Amino acid sequence: MLIAPAWPYANGPRHIGHVVGFAVPADVLARFERLRGSRVLMASGTDEHGTPITYEADRQGIEPKEFVDHNNALIVDDLVRLGMTYDIFTRTTTANHYRVTQDLFLKLYEKNYLVKRKQMGAFDAATGRTLPDRYIEGRCPICGYMEARGDQCDNCGNQLDPIDLINPHQRGSDAPVEFRETEHFFFDLPAFGDQLRAWIERHHDWRTNVRKYSLEFVAKLKPRAITRDLDWGVPVPLPGWEDNPHKKIYVWFDAVMGYLSASIEWAIQRGEPDAWRVWWENPDSRHYYTMGKDNITFHTVIWPAILLGVGGLHLPDEIVASEHLHMEGKRLSTSRGHVVYVRDMLERYDPDALRYYLMIAGPENQDTDFTWAEFIRRNNDELVATWGNLVHRTLVNAHRNFGSVPEPGDLTVGDRTLIEEVETSLDDVAQQLQEARFQNALKHAMGIAAKVNVYLGTEQPWHTIKSDRQRAGTVLYVALRCVDNLKTMLTPFLPFSSQRLHAMLGYDDVIAPQPIVRQFAEDAASHTVITGDYEAVDRWRPSDLTPGRKLPAPEPLFKRLDDVPEELA
Repeated sequence: MLIAPAWPYANGPRHIGHVVGFAVPADVLARFERLRGSRVLMASGTDEHGTPITYEADRQGIEPKEFVDHNNALIVDDLVRLGMTYDIFTRTTTANHYRVTQDLFLKLYEKNYLVKRKQMGAFDAATGRTLPDRYIEGRCPICGYMEARGDQCDNCGNQLDPIDLINPHQRGSDAPVEFRETEHFFFDLPAFGDQLRAWIERHHDWRTNVRKYSLEFVAKLKPRAITRDLDWGVPVPLPGWEDNPHKKIYVWFDAVMGYLSASIEWAIQRGEPDAWRVWWENPDSRHYYTMGKDNITFHTVIWPAILLGVGGLHLPDEIVASEHLHMEGKRLSTSRGHVVYVRDMLERYDPDALRYYLMIAGPENQDTDFTWAEFIRRNNDELVATWGNLVHRTLVNAHRNFGSVPEPGDLTVGDRTLIEEVETSLDDVAQQLQEARFQNALKHAMGIAAKVNVYLGTEQPWHTIKSDRQRAGTVLYVALRCVDNLKTMLTPFLPFSSQRLHAMLGYDDVIAPQPIVRQFAEDAASHTVITGDYEAVDRWRPSDLTPGRKLPAPEPLFKRLDDVPEELA
C-alpha cells in the first residue's frame, strides 16, 4: 500500500489545521496497515518551489535555499514529534526530484501533451518581479467572494488564474498588478477529460466532497500552464529553455510528481533502485492520498492526468480529503496570523492528546471549530476518565493483587459475551479504517472501552478479592484481555501511550515504532529525511495475553489538563 500525504509547503512551521488534513490521517492509516501485516510505503516531503518562496525570502533578505532549509527543519521537527511514520519524507529541491520531474515533463512533451502558448502573466509594477498567484487577491468572477486568490477561490473552490479576478491587487495592500504577455508550456488537460470523468464516476466510495469537487472541475477543463517566469524551481529540460534562468517548471506541476520521485529516492537509498515499481507499476497495489479539501483537484484531476499521459503508472485509489478546521469561527490561516502551531501545542501537551482531538473532533466530513475548552474536555473526559481510567484501575489491581496476568476460573456468560464483543470490534474498527472513517473507528473503540469500564465497575474485583480471590482474578483477566485488544485498536491513533501500555502489559517488543531523522547522500551532497524501520507484522488479531505473564508497575497513560495557558488562548 502506498500512503501519500500531501506535501506541506516550506513557508513555515505547521499549524494544527495543516496536520489534521495531510499528516495524522496518513499516519493512522500507515500504522493500521502495518499492524495487520501490509507492506506500506508512506512517501512525501516538503514542497519548496514557487514564487511564494522567493517572495518571502526576498522580503527577509535571504536566498530561497536558505529560507526553505530553515522551514524544512521546522516541519521535520513538527512531524517527528507528532509521530508521523514516513518511510521517506524528503524535499522537492533534491537532484533526484529534479531528474524525475524533468523525465516526466519530457515524456508528456514527446506525446504532444505539452504545447507552447502565450498568456498574460502577473508582475509587480514597481519591481518587475513575477507575482505568485496566491499573493494576488480580488473578487471571484464566479461567486463574487471579495478575497479570492489568484489560483483558487477559497469560498467556491474553483481554480482561477490571476487575470480572471475582478479588481486584482496585491494581497495585503492596494498595490496594482501588471499583466504582460509571456510564453509558457501548457498541459493539455482536456485531452484526458473523458477518461478522468469515467474514472471519477466509478469511485462511488469517495467522500462526498471529493467526488463533488472533482466532477465539477473535470466538467470544465482547460489547458493549464506548467511553466512560470521564475528564477527558483526545476529547469525546463528543452533547448532554449533549460539555460533560461527566468523560466522554470510551475510548482504545482513538480510538487505532485513528488510522490513518485520520493518513492524512487527511497528505493535508491535502500540499495534496491527498482523497489518503487512494486507500488507504482503493480495493479494490485492500493494508493491512499491524504490532504485538505483545497488540494482535492490536484490529486483527482491533475496528477491522474499526468499519470495517464505518462502511462503505466498506478492511479490513486482513495482520496482522503478533510474539510477545514476553524478556530473561533474563522479558518486557520498562517498568512492571516490565525493559527495554533503544532510546535506550541507539543511544548505543552502530549502528542497523543493532540492526535486524539484531531481525529475524534476534526473536520473529517464537515468544517469544525477548534476550541481550547473542547480540547481540554476531550482529554479529561475521554482519554483520562474513560480509556486511561480503565487501563489504570485494571493494571493497578492486577499488579497489586497478583503481580501477573491472573489465572481465570470459569468464565460466566457475561464474561464471554464481553470478550467476544471486544474481539469482534477488531474487525469493525478495521473495516472503518480501511474506508478512512476515522471518527467512526475511534468512537467505536472508545464506546467499547466505556462498556468494559461498566463491566469492571459492576464486578468490582477490588472488593470481590476480599471474599472470592478466584472470581476477582477472573474479572481482572477478562478486563486485561479487553484492554489488550483495545490497545491494538487504538495504537494507530495513540501510538505513544499505546507503546507504554504494551510494556505495562508485559510485552517487550515494539508495536508503535517512531520515526527517525537521517541524512541521505546524493551527488556529493546530503539532505535530511524522515524515515524509520517499521516492521509489518500481523498483530491485528485477538489478544494472546497468557495467564502468568509478569506485569510491571503501571503508570497513568494520560495527564489531566487544567485551563489553557494564557499565551495560547
